[in-house]
Amino acid sequence: MSEELVDVVDELDRVVDTVLRSEMRSAHLRHRVASVLVFRSDGRILVHRRTETKDVFPGAFDCFVGGVVTAGESYEAARDRELAEETGIRDSPIVELFRHRYDGDDPSWTAVYATTWDGPVVPQAEEIAWHAWESVDDVARRAAAASFVPDGREILERWLAEGGRRPPTAVGSGG
Repeated sequence: MSEELVDVVDELDRVVDTVLRSEMRSAHLRHRVASVLVFRSDGRILVHRRTETKDVFPGAFDCFVGGVVTAGESYEAARDRELAEETGIRDSPIVELFRHRYDGDDPSWTAVYATTWDGPVVPQAEEIAWHAWESVDDVARRAAAASFVPDGREILERWLAEGGRRPPTAVGSGG
């Protein structure tokens, strides 16, 4: 597990402490996460299985690319860093969907984004064991299983409940 510094946040997403990532995990401290829902232009979503070496939810399925925001880092910088590291996606127009407070075993504030990408995906071997493009309905069915990350399930359910079904349109230009 990386020993990077992580900001601990309260229920209103205000920084209250900075600790090592291992301490954040072991004490189940609320932290910041940046997550991206990656679409193909035909509406399919990138879904993947996490490697067995992940420090949280190892081997679980997920439909969000992203990770922990490091101490002092913005949600946007973490989003871009994680998207590039985990999938090789750079310079893609991104839309922020919402911020979500997760109160489960790995409590967090997550900035949730979406992008549409028809280029190649180069999964980071240390993070992603398997990936595929699936329809929204197939991803929703997969998310109902116990083998799906619980925070991702909750965020996906919220997105669907708020009318999400298609890739959002990005404003501005990008890659």
